[in-house]
Amino acid sequence: MKKMLILCIVLFAPLAYAQSQPYPSRPVKLVVPFPAGSATDQIARVMGQQLQEALGQPFVVENKPGAQGAIASSEVARAAPDGYTLMVGTNTPLAANPSLFRKLSYDPVKDFAPVARLGTISFMILVRPDFPAKSLKEFLSYSKNNPGKLSAGYGSAGSQVSQAMLRSMGKIDFIDVPYKGLPQAITDVLGGQISFTFADLANALAQIKGGKLRGIAVTAQKRSSLAPEIPAITEELPGYELIAWFALVAPAGTPPLVVSRLYDTTVQSLNKPEVAARFNTLGTDVGLMNPDQLGDFIRSEIAKWARLAKEAGIQPE
Repeated sequence: MKKMLILCIVLFAPLAYAQSQPYPSRPVKLVVPFPAGSATDQIARVMGQQLQEALGQPFVVENKPGAQGAIASSEVARAAPDGYTLMVGTNTPLAANPSLFRKLSYDPVKDFAPVARLGTISFMILVRPDFPAKSLKEFLSYSKNNPGKLSAGYGSAGSQVSQAMLRSMGKIDFIDVPYKGLPQAITDVLGGQISFTFADLANALAQIKGGKLRGIAVTAQKRSSLAPEIPAITEELPGYELIAWFALVAPAGTPPLVVSRLYDTTVQSLNKPEVAARFNTLGTDVGLMNPDQLGDFIRSEIAKWARLAKEAGIQPE
């Protein structure tokens, strides 16, 4: 009996000690499932800085791109549920991947503790300045007149489904080219290796302002206030709409007090005018949800993206 008591003390004392420490008491890893420079990366760095300032410990961004975010998601799902490994995910790994892969090494619902939805963003068709078509109408006409000659790069579920919807609804044909992330697809549009890409507004607006690429249309239901001269695809293809989102999640089993502290700090951060303004420059609208709301939202989004993938004719890999 005495030996059993000693064994219990040895086994559980470190856990009890860890739980008695204020969170966080050491650096926190903030995993991003897409490359540096992606919209997700930029949002993660804004939030990481805010969490670091508020909680007094470094929040270190770690990019782990690949397999549409599945590599990073699997790693975070297997991490210790102690609040020291988090992920800024998107609709791609947290909702769309179950419809994009036949086998997935994690479960978006069972393997994560939702913390907060952060915001929403749309995409934009980007082409080189010398692309023959200057308007959305001309782009669709040119694509129809050159079946199979154009190529489009995608680096997320949002961009992949956007392309598939354009092909289906516009009745056009082009070649799909997969990338680990959108920054690489943008680089190849710049270099002329591919014809166009659907880039998130954060990256698209930077390219347009720099004069390097030209915007053709956005995937939102209406034009963006950041680029009102660029039409919405639905203006030519009624019913076309696609919105992506960002969310902060932790491994399933993370203590509720840790989740609550992270959520409360996130709310305080997103309520700051300067943070909302920074999101805006990244083409992102603040769209806060609490843990319960986010959990329900992810479940509904899994069904939604399954429908979108099916309607767009995407076959699981």
